Amino acid sequence: MAATAALPKRRATLRLSRVARQGMIHAITALVCVATIFPVYWMFVCSSQPLQYILSFPPRLIPLSLDWTPFLKLPEKFPIWYWLRNSAVLALVTTLMSLALTIPGAFAMSSLRWRGKGFFGFFLLLTQMLPEALLVIPVFILFRRLHLLEKLVPVALMDTAFLLPICIWILKNLFDEIPREILDAGLVDGCHLLGVLWYILLPLSGPPLVAVAVVAFFGAWNEYLFASTMITHDKLWPTTVGLSSLPSMVDTPIDRMLAGGLVFSVLPVIFYMIVQRYVVAGLTAGAIKG
Repeated sequence: MAATAALPKRRATLRLSRVARQGMIHAITALVCVATIFPVYWMFVCSSQPLQYILSFPPRLIPLSLDWTPFLKLPEKFPIWYWLRNSAVLALVTTLMSLALTIPGAFAMSSLRWRGKGFFGFFLLLTQMLPEALLVIPVFILFRRLHLLEKLVPVALMDTAFLLPICIWILKNLFDEIPREILDAGLVDGCHLLGVLWYILLPLSGPPLVAVAVVAFFGAWNEYLFASTMITHDKLWPTTVGLSSLPSMVDTPIDRMLAGGLVFSVLPVIFYMIVQRYVVAGLTAGAIKG
């Protein structure tokens, strides 16, 4: 009888704990969303207000009026459209080169048997510990002797070299999940290794390929170090280098810097929102065995 009487209380306790757990999850999600969105919102607020309001204290979280002058003056005084075009070209070329090298590299790491494969995989991860700044001077000397300065191609080559290890490991995890029997069946049917890769593996690798492309795209979109070293012509700069050149000894155009940063940030955000479901599927592929 006592156990029967205690049953409703136990159910109520379980219900409250479930509600509390859900509430905590929603609260944490809301905090993460605010922390993610607020910097972009604050850039918009500051770039759409007169300069005296940007520097005022306490800051105005909600603007009383919107001023689009910084957005209109930015293309007049600085080649922002050239910078955005260069960033897009650099990101596109790096993405294509990364995919072209990642696909056969991941296939060799996952499906082929060759001596030293384990050491090579470890070496790929080890290269991620190598700082880019360590290679700036020797790479600059090399490309100067090859007459490749003032071009986006060497910058794309360096970005591809640093992005390749992580891209190979992302795609390798997906290839590891594809049953070996499918590959063997293709070989038995007379398909060569490149045919197995092209006709069997790649059609099954849509989301991971998108994930690899996004990783390469954003890595090149945020490029600064090599571009600032190898390119001095302002109309050949990517946006990261161009925006960093706006402050001078006599003027720091905060409003125009924020306007340019907002434009530079919004474009990849829109791109990511379009492909994010494929990215999640690609990055989680291979995370669970069996």
